[in-house]
Amino acid sequence: MERDKKFIKKHFEKIVKKYDLVNLIGSLGQDKLWRKKVAEIFKDLKSPILDLCCGPYTLSLEISKKNSHPLFALDFSFSMLYYGKKRILNYLIYPVCGDAEILPFKKDTFGGISIAFGLRNLPNKVQALKEFYRVLKPDGLLVILEFSWPKNKFFQKIYQIYLDKYIPLLGSILTKDRSAYLYLADSIKKFPTPEEIKKMLLETGFKKVKYESLTMGIVTLYTAYKF
Repeated sequence: MERDKKFIKKHFEKIVKKYDLVNLIGSLGQDKLWRKKVAEIFKDLKSPILDLCCGPYTLSLEISKKNSHPLFALDFSFSMLYYGKKRILNYLIYPVCGDAEILPFKKDTFGGISIAFGLRNLPNKVQALKEFYRVLKPDGLLVILEFSWPKNKFFQKIYQIYLDKYIPLLGSILTKDRSAYLYLADSIKKFPTPEEIKKMLLETGFKKVKYESLTMGIVTLYTAYKF
Protein backbone atom coordinates (compact mmCIF):
# COMPACT_ATOMS: atom_id res chain seq x y z
CA MET A 1 0.00 0.00 0.00
CA GLU A 2 2.88 2.36 0.71
CA ARG A 3 4.14 1.66 -2.81
CA ASP A 4 0.70 2.63 -4.18
CA LYS A 5 0.78 5.89 -2.23
CA LYS A 6 4.27 6.71 -3.50
CA PHE A 7 3.20 6.03 -7.09
CA ILE A 8 0.12 8.24 -6.78
CA LYS A 9 2.01 11.04 -5.02
CA LYS A 10 4.81 11.00 -7.60
CA HIS A 11 2.41 11.38 -10.51
CA PHE A 12 0.17 13.96 -8.84
CA GLU A 13 3.22 16.12 -8.20
CA LYS A 14 4.12 15.92 -11.91
CA ILE A 15 0.69 17.04 -13.16
CA VAL A 16 -0.11 19.69 -10.54
CA LYS A 17 -0.04 22.71 -12.88
CA LYS A 18 -2.47 21.15 -15.37
CA TYR A 19 -4.57 19.15 -12.90
CA ASP A 20 -7.67 21.37 -13.06
CA LEU A 21 -7.34 21.97 -16.81
CA VAL A 22 -7.34 18.26 -17.64
CA ASN A 23 -10.33 17.75 -15.34
CA LEU A 24 -12.22 20.61 -16.98
CA ILE A 25 -11.56 19.54 -20.58
CA GLY A 26 -11.76 15.82 -19.86
CA SER A 27 -15.19 16.14 -18.22
CA LEU A 28 -16.44 18.67 -20.79
CA GLY A 29 -17.02 21.12 -17.96
CA GLN A 30 -19.12 18.72 -15.91
CA ASP A 31 -16.64 18.64 -13.02
CA LYS A 32 -17.58 22.23 -12.10
CA LEU A 33 -21.24 21.26 -11.86
CA TRP A 34 -20.43 18.21 -9.72
CA ARG A 35 -18.43 20.29 -7.26
CA LYS A 36 -21.06 23.02 -7.11
CA LYS A 37 -23.58 20.36 -6.16
CA VAL A 38 -21.38 19.32 -3.22
CA ALA A 39 -20.89 22.94 -2.15
CA GLU A 40 -24.65 23.47 -2.17
CA ILE A 41 -25.07 20.59 0.30
CA PHE A 42 -22.72 22.30 2.77
CA LYS A 43 -24.00 25.86 2.40
CA ASP A 44 -26.00 25.94 5.67
CA LEU A 45 -23.59 23.93 7.83
CA LYS A 46 -22.56 25.95 10.87
CA SER A 47 -19.40 24.10 11.80
CA PRO A 48 -15.80 23.64 10.57
CA ILE A 49 -15.50 21.57 7.41
CA LEU A 50 -12.72 19.23 6.30
CA ASP A 51 -12.04 18.82 2.57
CA LEU A 52 -9.91 15.72 1.97
CA CYS A 53 -7.60 14.97 -0.97
CA CYS A 54 -8.19 18.62 -1.83
CA GLY A 55 -5.53 19.02 -4.54
CA PRO A 56 -5.15 22.71 -5.47
CA TYR A 57 -8.29 23.56 -3.43
CA THR A 58 -10.73 23.08 -6.31
CA LEU A 59 -13.63 21.84 -4.17
CA SER A 60 -12.47 23.73 -1.06
CA LEU A 61 -13.04 27.02 -2.85
CA GLU A 62 -16.50 26.06 -4.10
CA ILE A 63 -17.53 25.15 -0.56
CA SER A 64 -16.02 28.34 0.91
CA LYS A 65 -17.94 30.48 -1.59
CA LYS A 66 -21.15 29.05 -0.11
CA ASN A 67 -20.10 28.67 3.52
CA SER A 68 -18.07 31.23 5.51
CA HIS A 69 -17.05 28.88 8.32
CA PRO A 70 -13.42 27.69 8.57
CA LEU A 71 -12.44 24.93 6.17
CA PHE A 72 -9.40 22.69 6.56
CA ALA A 73 -8.05 21.44 3.24
CA LEU A 74 -5.92 18.30 3.48
CA ASP A 75 -3.77 16.68 0.82
CA PHE A 76 -0.70 14.45 0.96
CA SER A 77 0.94 16.37 -1.90
CA PHE A 78 2.68 19.51 -0.66
CA SER A 79 3.12 20.58 -4.30
CA MET A 80 -0.65 20.63 -4.80
CA LEU A 81 -1.17 22.71 -1.66
CA TYR A 82 1.64 25.10 -2.50
CA TYR A 83 0.56 25.56 -6.12
CA GLY A 84 -2.96 26.58 -5.13
CA LYS A 85 -2.02 28.82 -2.20
CA LYS A 86 -2.77 32.13 -3.99
CA ARG A 87 -6.32 30.98 -4.68
CA ILE A 88 -7.27 30.83 -1.01
CA LEU A 89 -5.92 34.16 0.26
CA ASN A 90 -9.40 35.66 0.68
CA TYR A 91 -11.02 32.62 2.27
CA LEU A 92 -10.92 30.89 5.67
CA ILE A 93 -9.17 27.87 4.17
CA TYR A 94 -6.37 26.28 6.17
CA PRO A 95 -4.03 23.92 4.27
CA VAL A 96 -2.89 20.71 5.95
CA CYS A 97 -0.34 18.35 4.42
CA GLY A 98 -1.33 14.91 5.65
CA ASP A 99 -2.60 11.41 4.98
CA ALA A 100 -6.37 10.91 4.72
CA GLU A 101 -5.96 7.42 6.20
CA ILE A 102 -4.28 8.81 9.35
CA LEU A 103 -5.95 12.14 10.02
CA PRO A 104 -4.09 14.58 12.32
CA PHE A 105 -7.26 15.73 14.09
CA LYS A 106 -9.03 14.94 17.36
CA LYS A 107 -12.24 12.95 17.57
CA ASP A 108 -15.50 14.85 16.87
CA THR A 109 -13.84 17.91 15.30
CA PHE A 110 -15.76 18.62 12.08
CA GLY A 111 -19.39 19.12 11.21
CA GLY A 112 -18.79 18.12 7.62
CA ILE A 113 -16.26 16.23 5.52
CA SER A 114 -15.97 16.29 1.75
CA ILE A 115 -13.80 14.21 -0.55
CA ALA A 116 -13.95 14.57 -4.32
CA PHE A 117 -12.27 11.94 -6.50
CA GLY A 118 -9.92 11.01 -3.68
CA LEU A 119 -11.38 7.90 -2.04
CA ARG A 120 -10.45 5.94 -5.16
CA ASN A 121 -6.78 6.80 -4.57
CA LEU A 122 -6.69 5.63 -0.95
CA PRO A 123 -5.30 2.07 -0.74
CA ASN A 124 -7.00 1.24 2.58
CA LYS A 125 -10.52 2.56 2.08
CA VAL A 126 -11.92 0.87 5.19
CA GLN A 127 -9.28 2.54 7.37
CA ALA A 128 -9.95 5.87 5.66
CA LEU A 129 -13.71 5.67 6.31
CA LYS A 130 -13.05 4.86 9.97
CA GLU A 131 -10.91 7.99 10.21
CA PHE A 132 -13.60 10.10 8.54
CA TYR A 133 -16.10 8.77 11.07
CA ARG A 134 -13.76 9.41 14.01
CA VAL A 135 -13.16 13.10 13.29
CA LEU A 136 -16.78 13.89 12.42
CA LYS A 137 -18.97 15.35 15.15
CA PRO A 138 -22.22 13.60 16.06
CA ASP A 139 -24.79 14.59 13.40
CA GLY A 140 -21.83 15.30 11.11
CA LEU A 141 -22.18 14.89 7.35
CA LEU A 142 -19.83 13.06 4.98
CA VAL A 143 -20.10 13.81 1.24
CA ILE A 144 -18.16 11.73 -1.27
CA LEU A 145 -17.91 12.54 -4.96
CA GLU A 146 -16.34 9.74 -6.96
CA PHE A 147 -16.14 8.22 -10.42
CA SER A 148 -18.23 5.12 -11.08
CA TRP A 149 -18.97 2.68 -13.86
CA PRO A 150 -22.19 3.46 -15.78
CA LYS A 151 -24.94 0.82 -15.84
CA ASN A 152 -26.16 1.43 -19.39
CA LYS A 153 -24.55 -1.23 -21.62
CA PHE A 154 -24.33 0.98 -24.69
CA PHE A 155 -22.87 3.92 -22.76
CA GLN A 156 -20.35 1.58 -21.12
CA LYS A 157 -18.77 0.96 -24.55
CA ILE A 158 -18.46 4.69 -25.20
CA TYR A 159 -17.08 5.28 -21.72
CA GLN A 160 -14.53 2.49 -22.19
CA ILE A 161 -13.13 4.27 -25.26
CA TYR A 162 -13.20 7.60 -23.40
CA LEU A 163 -11.17 6.16 -20.51
CA ASP A 164 -8.76 4.01 -22.50
CA LYS A 165 -8.05 6.37 -25.40
CA TYR A 166 -9.25 9.95 -24.93
CA ILE A 167 -8.23 10.64 -21.31
CA PRO A 168 -4.67 9.19 -21.59
CA LEU A 169 -4.16 11.11 -24.84
CA LEU A 170 -5.45 14.36 -23.34
CA GLY A 171 -3.37 13.85 -20.21
CA SER A 172 -0.28 13.09 -22.26
CA ILE A 173 -0.66 16.21 -24.40
CA LEU A 174 -1.33 18.58 -21.49
CA THR A 175 0.88 17.11 -18.76
CA LYS A 176 3.38 14.85 -20.60
CA ASP A 177 2.45 12.11 -18.11
CA ARG A 178 0.40 9.47 -19.90
CA SER A 179 0.89 6.89 -17.14
CA ALA A 180 -0.96 9.05 -14.59
CA TYR A 181 -4.07 8.96 -16.77
CA LEU A 182 -3.73 5.28 -17.60
CA TYR A 183 -3.79 4.80 -13.82
CA LEU A 184 -6.92 6.99 -13.65
CA ALA A 185 -8.74 4.74 -16.12
CA ASP A 186 -7.66 1.59 -14.32
CA SER A 187 -8.62 2.91 -10.88
CA ILE A 188 -12.12 3.84 -12.07
CA LYS A 189 -12.71 0.34 -13.43
CA LYS A 190 -11.52 -1.26 -10.18
CA PHE A 191 -13.41 1.03 -7.81
CA PRO A 192 -16.23 -0.64 -5.82
CA THR A 193 -19.81 -0.21 -7.03
CA PRO A 194 -22.08 2.35 -5.32
CA GLU A 195 -23.84 -0.47 -3.46
CA GLU A 196 -20.49 -1.76 -2.19
CA ILE A 197 -19.46 1.72 -1.03
CA LYS A 198 -22.82 2.11 0.70
CA LYS A 199 -22.24 -1.18 2.50
CA MET A 200 -18.75 -0.07 3.59
CA LEU A 201 -20.17 3.18 4.96
CA LEU A 202 -22.90 1.37 6.91
CA GLU A 203 -20.40 -1.14 8.33
CA THR A 204 -18.21 1.78 9.46
CA GLY A 205 -21.14 3.14 11.48
CA PHE A 206 -22.58 5.79 9.18
CA LYS A 207 -26.37 6.18 8.98
CA LYS A 208 -28.80 7.54 6.39
CA VAL A 209 -26.42 6.52 3.61
CA LYS A 210 -27.65 7.57 0.18
CA TYR A 211 -26.13 7.86 -3.26
CA GLU A 212 -27.09 9.60 -6.49
CA SER A 213 -25.80 8.91 -10.00
CA LEU A 214 -24.69 11.94 -12.01
CA THR A 215 -23.95 12.42 -15.73
CA MET A 216 -25.12 9.03 -17.03
CA GLY A 217 -23.63 7.26 -14.03
CA ILE A 218 -19.96 8.15 -14.57
CA VAL A 219 -19.95 9.92 -11.19
CA THR A 220 -21.73 9.07 -7.95
CA LEU A 221 -22.51 11.44 -5.09
CA TYR A 222 -22.70 9.78 -1.65
CA THR A 223 -24.04 11.31 1.56
CA ALA A 224 -23.80 9.72 5.02
CA TYR A 225 -24.27 10.90 8.61
CA LYS A 226 -22.63 10.09 11.93
CA PHE A 227 -25.12 9.75 14.80
